[in-house]
Order: sequence, then structure tokens, then C-alpha cells
Amino acid sequence: MRRHSLKKAVFFDRDGTLNVDVHYLHRIEDFQWMPEAVEAIAYCHRQGYLVVVVTNQSGVARGYYEEADVVRLHQWMNEELARQGVAPIDGLYYCPHHPGAAVPEYAVDCDCRKPKPGMIFTACRELGIDAAQSFMVGDKPRDVECGEAAGAKGVLYEGGSLLACVKRAVEQR
Repeated sequence: MRRHSLKKAVFFDRDGTLNVDVHYLHRIEDFQWMPEAVEAIAYCHRQGYLVVVVTNQSGVARGYYEEADVVRLHQWMNEELARQGVAPIDGLYYCPHHPGAAVPEYAVDCDCRKPKPGMIFTACRELGIDAAQSFMVGDKPRDVECGEAAGAKGVLYEGGSLLACVKRAVEQR
């Protein structure tokens, strides 16, 4: 794909960025959006960005919940956005791995666990994204490191309005 035909995206970490960080979140009833997260997603779409979630979900490797729980929660997030009149998240990527974890098939040192950029590389390939035109927004230094390793601009979200954080990043571009 030629570079000028590639899309731009905002990659979001999930827990602590899009939603309140509940230890090993996997149940819909425990989900709570961060302040102005829905508005930030809507803003990204209005600005012509794809919205992509990249999230470590080591609870799968630890045996706390199943991959089906992650998928169910992600489907619910898009359903909730639709109920609020907001376009869906364009891509939802998660890493179920953790070296030395309890569930043997997930106890691997993979390329997708942040801060490694594997999930972003996969999203760029599958969705036609140019990382150089894109952002990675997350609440941990490993999120910023992941984005920058993939060639995107890393943005550290330090709480408060996610919309304000995203607007600042887009305006500085």
C-alpha cells in the first residue's frame, strides 16, 4: 500500500485510559469509562482518525478469565458507543500473554505484549494505518514506549479529561 493512501489512527490503551482501571477488568458490570473517553473517541473519528485499542490482558495468561471474556467486553464497549451515537472502535487488539504465567499456552515472551509494538504493527497492516501519522495514548510509560517503537507519537495520559489530552496531541501535530 502506498504511504499517501494509508490512514492515521489514535491507538488507545484500555485500562486506565479509556476506562477506570479495575484490577483485571473482564466483567461488563465493572466497566466505567474514564472522564470524557466517549467524547475523545467521537472527536478522533470527527478528525479523520481511526480509533484502535491495544491492551495487555495478562489476566488470561494468569487464568483469571478467558479470552472470550475480553472479546465480550470489547463487543459491549462498541455497543455502548453505538447507544451513545458514537462510531465504533475500529480495531480492538489485546495481548493475552505473560511470561511465566499459570496457563502454559499463554506463558510466552511474545511480540505483542506492550511495550513491544506488535499489536500496533498488526493493526497498521490489517487496517492500512501509517504509524507516522498516528498517536498512542496511554496512562503508563510502557504505552508511550510502545507507540514510539512502532513509529507513532507517544502521548502520556495523566488523568482528567481524556478529550482534552487527545485534543492537545492532535493540535500539536
